[in-house]
Amino acid sequence: MRAKFRNSFEKPQPMVPGKVEELNFTAPDVNHAFRRNHRIMIQVQSTWFPLIDRNPQTFVNIPDAKPSDFRKSTQRVYHGEARPSGVTVNVLE
Repeated sequence: MRAKFRNSFEKPQPMVPGKVEELNFTAPDVNHAFRRNHRIMIQVQSTWFPLIDRNPQTFVNIPDAKPSDFRKSTQRVYHGEARPSGVTVNVLE
């Protein structure tokens, strides 16, 4: 999910650099089976290139992005009392 769609798919909104934003979404269920002591990795990234498309990191229509629209960016995940983060996983008996 692109963060610009965090509040609405009909009205995308730009992220504000340096501002902490809440993002809630449900990842598609693929019914993975994990053995005891296996670990799960969650990746937070700005693009899925080359599988999807490059993310210019600016609030533009991505298919129309020009080379000058592309910027370097940093993604951060905050966690703690003031800014809790988490992943909820359903477990079958």
